[in-house]
Amino acid sequence: MKRSTVLAAVAVLLAACGNANDSRAQEGVFAQPTDREVPRDASAVKASFAPVVSRAAPAVVNISARTVQRVQDPFWGMFGGGMPSNRVAESAGSGVIVRSDGIVVTNNHVIANAQQIRVVLNDRREFPATVLLADERSDIAVLKLDDVNEALPVLAIDAQEDLQVGDLVLAIGNPFGVGQTVTNGIISALNRTETGISDSGSFIQTDAAINPGNSGGPLVDMDGDVIGINTAIFSRSGSSAGVGFAVPAQMVKRVVDSALGGATSVARLWLGVKGQTVTSDIARSLGMERPRGVIVNEIYPGGPGARAGLQDGDVIVSVNGQEVNDQGGLNFRVGTMSANDTARLEVLRDGRTVTLNSRVQTLPTSAGPAIVVSSGPLQGLRLTTLSPSEADSLAGDAFAKVFTVAEAGGRASRWGLQEKDVLVALNGRPIGSVQALNLSAPARLTIQRNGRQLTGVIR
Repeated sequence: MKRSTVLAAVAVLLAACGNANDSRAQEGVFAQPTDREVPRDASAVKASFAPVVSRAAPAVVNISARTVQRVQDPFWGMFGGGMPSNRVAESAGSGVIVRSDGIVVTNNHVIANAQQIRVVLNDRREFPATVLLADERSDIAVLKLDDVNEALPVLAIDAQEDLQVGDLVLAIGNPFGVGQTVTNGIISALNRTETGISDSGSFIQTDAAINPGNSGGPLVDMDGDVIGINTAIFSRSGSSAGVGFAVPAQMVKRVVDSALGGATSVARLWLGVKGQTVTSDIARSLGMERPRGVIVNEIYPGGPGARAGLQDGDVIVSVNGQEVNDQGGLNFRVGTMSANDTARLEVLRDGRTVTLNSRVQTLPTSAGPAIVVSSGPLQGLRLTTLSPSEADSLAGDAFAKVFTVAEAGGRASRWGLQEKDVLVALNGRPIGSVQALNLSAPARLTIQRNGRQLTGVIR
């Protein structure tokens, strides 16, 4: 969970409880999506889902991920005695085979930190699996089944994006570890972004029952194609309340393509613009008929948006014909494209509509220039601004001003600062500029070092 924007009484729960190894998949065969066929009459609506299930179920798998943890007995720990012991933790989830040589898609949180992964097919055959790519940001992981000697049943990833609210869907997985289970429902909503699950996700919402253990299982349309991977639920009890979320097939396909292309991570794409949702007040002030779009309030110098001619105050209302209404939706639309693709932006500017074409690019990786703290107890400390790519990875915001120690000599070394320490907060507040470090002592400084946050007082 990265953040939460829901009421305190409602929790966003991952629907299952979970290291990537370098591996290259051999060539296999993908299934092809079929054309959607809607019911033609009332009798067709009442017909059984069995034909869809019989097609889809063989490609849905159960996943067991085992993690070995070193733990200290708390009783002996109080007295400084006792030896740490190993504790085996297992998480259970679901997945779907998307290529006949054993390429499986699941959730990242199902297999996170696992030392051993076993996949059980619908016909009860078992295979060990290795991780090709695990992407925490999208919560999608791609596995390769080992020792596959024959073509396995597969489902197609349908990334055509012709979904509609009200479409019938099936969720297939292994809830509570009881065995493969099928539930049905409809698409309740599309493009859900303010879910607290991810700042770059735009989720499919469904009322098909999703419970712990369903994570990583497919959300299937009436053609038996994968339109999403079930990942989370809204719930007060921890069980299904009829509000579940699935990662759309467009993002799933992007992660799969990255994995099969040999990448060990998913390249983050951007337009180099940051904005906020257009509220009723903003829409009224701009003379808009209704609130819509994202109003641009920050543009990265020399970035794709700047080169395309975007300006502060522009309202981006769609990307490639798809409506966007917040930063998360904009991030998703851009994030499902490929590097150097052209994004067609519909923009409202000064009461008129203009169309701009911007080439999508990966986040810049070059760091900013060195900066020196000019006064206070940290005087002389040399800092470097992290690149947008590093800031995005660390803070979840490519525009965040994040500083790392370039040189820790001089007075600053007395406080134990080291090169590559990341400055996180000063007196509990995020550090937004180097000027904030021209402080008077004493002050409480929080840093990040080797994945851990440390806080100390400088005097």
